[in-house]
Amino acid sequence: MTRTLAVRLDSLGDVLVTEPAVRALAAGSDHLTLLAGPLGRAAAELLPGVDEVLCWRAPWIDPEPEPVRRDDVDDLVATLAARRFDRAVVFTSFHQSPLPTALVLRLAGVPWVGAISEDYPGSLLDVRLRLPDDLPEPERALALAEACGATLPAGDTGTLATDPDLLPDPHLDPALDPGEDYVVLHPGTSVPARAWPPERFRELATLLSASGRCVVVTGAPDEVALTGFVAGGSGALDLGGRTDLPGLAAVLGGADVVVVGNTGPAHLAAAVGTPVVSLFAPTVPAVRWAPYGVPSTVLGRQDAPCRGTRARTCPVPGHPCLSSVTAEDVLHAVTTLSGSRTGVRVRRRTT
Repeated sequence: MTRTLAVRLDSLGDVLVTEPAVRALAAGSDHLTLLAGPLGRAAAELLPGVDEVLCWRAPWIDPEPEPVRRDDVDDLVATLAARRFDRAVVFTSFHQSPLPTALVLRLAGVPWVGAISEDYPGSLLDVRLRLPDDLPEPERALALAEACGATLPAGDTGTLATDPDLLPDPHLDPALDPGEDYVVLHPGTSVPARAWPPERFRELATLLSASGRCVVVTGAPDEVALTGFVAGGSGALDLGGRTDLPGLAAVLGGADVVVVGNTGPAHLAAAVGTPVVSLFAPTVPAVRWAPYGVPSTVLGRQDAPCRGTRARTCPVPGHPCLSSVTAEDVLHAVTTLSGSRTGVRVRRRTT
């Protein structure tokens, strides 16, 4: 019986883009555990092929790290050791090191560990893979899984996915006809530098409604003021703060097109097969982080001065990379992508 541990310790979108690699590992395992961080746990619980989710906040990965505490590390070592894994694969982004995590795994007695690492790993890794920097993140992760001996099942194309059995029906407002197409606007982002101005989202909602499109605005509980502002005055349905992550996945999965910045819900939309208009600030490369495996349009100045800075707050006055995108630009992109879905649409029950 092969017991596999997959590790992805950062955020929601990071876990989602690792899903094809996790799927490949699960195909060759009798039991697969995914160790996620608190920001990615909800996404980990939506992935097909995952038998167990563990959660731990890694001080060397979390964007707002807490101090390293020996008792925390000891607790994790004990938890992992008790499960007697046969192998572990540590997934990271290009700017992260897997080696601190690999050290913890060795202390837990994991006999075989694989990861991508530019740094010399000594005895911490059994597979040390090096890859070019211009790969899309799902392909980068899948390349690691393959280097560790995993393969996707025959016919599996390697696109993102969620487990459809874990998604509820969208449960939208009764005024929304369950057979009616709708466009989702998701104005919030996890990082301020990646946000399109709220005024533009509001203008877009008005333009879409005026063109006869049904508009749904989504957001987290701490974004209800933002979603209310975007939806206000246009007749859009405001679902801000009214969905958990499975519910959001279902809403995105029922949409014709999703408009969103470079943030976790962009990858969630891709995972449920919905086309994406991506308002993409170039603080990280679009070639790595654009929505994967679905029809998409990337808008935003990719040559802006913030390119490649990984800045969380825009370092350039006026936020030119995204403020240069007009509501009319996005409306045109929505029109172009409309009807181009690649996945089965999630529909709410009518009974």
